[in-house]
Amino acid sequence: MSEIVQKLEEKRAEARVGGGQRRIDVQHGKGKLTARERIDVLFDEGSFEEWDMFVEHRCVDFGMADQKVPGDGVVTGYGTVNGRPVFVYSQDFTVFGGSLSESHANKILKVMEKAVQVGAPIIGLNDSGGARIQEGVASLAGYADVFQQNVMASGVVPQISMVMGPCAGGAVYSPAITDFIFMVKDSSYMFVTGPDVVKTVTHETVTQEELGGAMTHASKSGVADGVFENDVEALLQLRRLLDFLPLNNKEKPPVIPTSDPATREDFSLDTLVPDNANKPYDMKELITKIVDEGDFFEVGEHFAKNMIIGFGRMEGQPVGIVANQPMVLAGCLDIESSRKAARFVRFCDCFSIPILTLVDVPGFMPGTDQEYGGIIKHGAKLLFAYAEATVPKVTVITRKAYGGAYDVMSSKHIGGDVNFAWPTAEIAVMGAKGAVEIIFRQDIGDSKKIAARTKEYEDNFANPFRAANLGFIDDVIMPHGTRRRVCNALAMLRTKDVKNPWKKHGNIPL
Repeated sequence: MSEIVQKLEEKRAEARVGGGQRRIDVQHGKGKLTARERIDVLFDEGSFEEWDMFVEHRCVDFGMADQKVPGDGVVTGYGTVNGRPVFVYSQDFTVFGGSLSESHANKILKVMEKAVQVGAPIIGLNDSGGARIQEGVASLAGYADVFQQNVMASGVVPQISMVMGPCAGGAVYSPAITDFIFMVKDSSYMFVTGPDVVKTVTHETVTQEELGGAMTHASKSGVADGVFENDVEALLQLRRLLDFLPLNNKEKPPVIPTSDPATREDFSLDTLVPDNANKPYDMKELITKIVDEGDFFEVGEHFAKNMIIGFGRMEGQPVGIVANQPMVLAGCLDIESSRKAARFVRFCDCFSIPILTLVDVPGFMPGTDQEYGGIIKHGAKLLFAYAEATVPKVTVITRKAYGGAYDVMSSKHIGGDVNFAWPTAEIAVMGAKGAVEIIFRQDIGDSKKIAARTKEYEDNFANPFRAANLGFIDDVIMPHGTRRRVCNALAMLRTKDVKNPWKKHGNIPL
């Protein structure tokens, strides 16, 4: 017995050291943690249970029969994060560059399948050179099997990808299917084809960082939902995000007790919206002043900044927040902001997270770039997402809500449950100046008539009362009472039960 126990410990020690101390030192020299060190930071102390520590690849070509490392370049298993179960796979770059083999893929598939069966989130810590070339099509098959399981898990359990090193070629499509992708500055990158191939095919000279670095994907492509300074910050923020999410699509999001009273009022909000309708203000100030203890987890901060999305809590209950940002492009809806918000709304609806929408939108962005880029279909994605969502939806219009953008931003007409407006709200087809120039174009040369007509239009529409008269706004509320009114509405909606007509699935305008 003692002999086999000793052999077991020797094998465990061999697996734990991965590709060896020299490669571990190289990993540390790049400012990166090893696969197991990352797991230690992510999970509650002592909670991680590892699976398949002794699995090895089965490749015999190109001398691979003599190159075997227990675990085969990925650490898999489950544990708890703040006391709640989570499954993980953490790729080990010290073993064959974290490349994916058939055995490596099977380890990932095992934890993904079990996560779906038991109803727990899946976290992928990606740090891989891609497909293991020596295995050829077997490696490609492994990737495709993982993609298929990603799709089957979508909307069933939360899936989060943390890219903490290279992620190239076919490897990028698994993270792309997951709900959120986060990256680490200066040490992670994603691209379908690398700089060398780009130079050969298009004659462009570009670095890895420029092509697929963290800030590139966070600010230009929108592929990354967040960027962190280092591995430790990334993993600690991931722990924070998980606290906002349910374990699966059959559970409600976790309610965390708060000492912040639902009745709290903030009179500084009464002066948040400037008297000048064309002057911007920071919508994030409103968000942080109404959520529990000012705690807001923003997603996609660096992309489409005219739209703010993220998670907060109201009376301890997680809510997804979608808000126009007047500080950027006056809060207009454009292609990028529509896509960004639509995907977030659909995530919240998948996992029963109520949606709070804060509206100050002058319309859709005009211009040939937008029209040629397909703003019609991209804007329709957001419309579709809101109309399809059956979770509680509370809307607050703070200032402008013009044209089709008013309809799209969780209006009463597409299923908004409780719709409030501040006294500063302007709900109309368009701004007074543009409307008058169309309705009374025959008077354009007469400045007095145009001024009178403009005032008439403003008196009729540059306020929330016409919409309130028609029942499209449930109440006009004072800004300082916004938290109290939203909390009350969400409390009332906790037992909301709405089911859309049966269908295999809708056909969202992708």
